[in-house]
Amino acid sequence: MNSIPSVNLEDFISNDPDRKQHFVNAIGKAYEDIGFVALKGHFLDDTLVERLYTEVKNFFSLPVETKQKYEIPGIGGQRGYVSFGKESAKGKKEGDLKEFWHFGQYVEDNDALKNEYPDNVEVEELPDFNAVGKETYQMLEKTAKYVLRALALHLGLEETYFDNYIHNGNSILRPIHYPPITQEPKEAVRAAAHGDINLITLLMGAQGRGLQVQNHEGEWIDAIAQPDELMINVGDMLSRHTNKKLKSTIHRVVNPPKELWGTSRFSIPFFMHPISDMKLNVLDSCVDENNPKHFDDITAGEFLNERLIELGLVKK
Repeated sequence: MNSIPSVNLEDFISNDPDRKQHFVNAIGKAYEDIGFVALKGHFLDDTLVERLYTEVKNFFSLPVETKQKYEIPGIGGQRGYVSFGKESAKGKKEGDLKEFWHFGQYVEDNDALKNEYPDNVEVEELPDFNAVGKETYQMLEKTAKYVLRALALHLGLEETYFDNYIHNGNSILRPIHYPPITQEPKEAVRAAAHGDINLITLLMGAQGRGLQVQNHEGEWIDAIAQPDELMINVGDMLSRHTNKKLKSTIHRVVNPPKELWGTSRFSIPFFMHPISDMKLNVLDSCVDENNPKHFDDITAGEFLNERLIELGLVKK
């Protein structure tokens, strides 16, 4: 596989059973083969996307000392600002060449989860920043819900299998700024090769070169979306839950050619997480004599904590 398949969510949410089944088959096959799709027909409109990018660029243009005001100690970077070079990929010493912000869940009707999750951080200098972030978060969460419904059908589960696990889930919207590169990086890249932790990731801003995906032959292929597409990939939680039937594919963001070092890059992934007590135990339907159970039982919260320690964002 040398390219990323494209699918249209409008097929799934149409009232046409043939179109719906076509979407289920197409996304299921893509996630078994390469772990990535480009998705049209999502719930983000162009105006919201434009407003979000304006707010994100305004935030990252603030003075460093202003941004650092929003870096909250003791929460593993789960909300607010994370400064340049703080995060590294699993197994890498070098910090990635990026700074980022985290919007988290807006909990409804569940005081226990409201207490479990850190509060979102309000940016005083930008009156529209948080409202635009919240609206984007909720539109991406809605898109992700329908993608997971399609995957539930592909896996032979009830269509709304994931719904209760992702309602008030520990999902994260992460606007990322890759600043201009000012000197030859020794070992660091904008984002070193990694797999995502979560169920699925919805990525805005994959229109230019930079994001690369590793196929089964170990080759790196460019993952470039059209302007109206989100790039959506399987994370380790979903791959684990399906006993590797759905592939969590290693991917990276490479440094641009030298003539483009002076430019910033922005990308905005939405990491769809379930509630912490979801059991990620391997689904019985994904185990057979050719594919024995690969993983021990674990909850989503336990798995997330393990990975945050590996990333250097949480201390043991």
